[in-house]
Amino acid sequence: MHAPHPIGVYDSGVGGLSVLRAIRDALPREHLLYLADSAHVPYGEKTQETVQQRALAIADYFVSRRAKAMVVACNTATAAAIALLRARHPDLVIIGVEPAIKPAAHLTRSGVVGVFATTGTLASPKFAALVQREAPEIRILFRPCPEWVLQVERGEIDGPAAARVVAPPVRELLAQGADALVLGCTHFPFLHDAIQAEAGASVPLLETGGPVARRLRHQLQERGLLATDGAGSVTLETTGDAATLGRMAAQLLGLPAEAAQTPARWR
Repeated sequence: MHAPHPIGVYDSGVGGLSVLRAIRDALPREHLLYLADSAHVPYGEKTQETVQQRALAIADYFVSRRAKAMVVACNTATAAAIALLRARHPDLVIIGVEPAIKPAAHLTRSGVVGVFATTGTLASPKFAALVQREAPEIRILFRPCPEWVLQVERGEIDGPAAARVVAPPVRELLAQGADALVLGCTHFPFLHDAIQAEAGASVPLLETGGPVARRLRHQLQERGLLATDGAGSVTLETTGDAATLGRMAAQLLGLPAEAAQTPARWR
């Protein structure tokens, strides 16, 4: 299995495009297949069983497309389903994402870190274990922001509309002493500028795309699967409306505004 085989990347909607961007930058020779499961967005308010069912179905789809690796570009899906995915497809490189708690714990001066995420991520045992492992002596403030996911899905990532949505949660955590903020959902980096403007330039915002891309590169190298020549490509698919995904990819990433709908059996 070598370079022509794609790397599958998926999220509930367009948020995982922030991770796709980091992978494309780090691995420009790879063929990337992005699947937005927009028919089921948002994952954060769904039951764990629903998120797991979608994860397993999408993994099976990537395998049917002869993918050599899969990136779960969604914190909620990683927390709910990553163990199931690895058990079902032990030979597939599977990379998940998790909130950047460890680097935030190193950066904070006040000893207080704020985490913006979805309800599903914050409620998961996997997230609780991450906090206990990486920041046992740090005070972690949790703030679910499902409205931020919908804001990004609408493409309203800047201007007054974005500022109105991000301001209350940011102010809330800063008022409680947070001096480092974790963007614990892959949708949220697209609101980076609005969040930073509200938080102030001195408050670090921590994302996960870069570390995910580096971990993916390392695992592909270890298995001899890293593409070393030729030009990479990006294919966009969705369980929802293809025109909407194409338009959002053009807006968020500057990619050509073309996308296709995933075959019906995988929706």
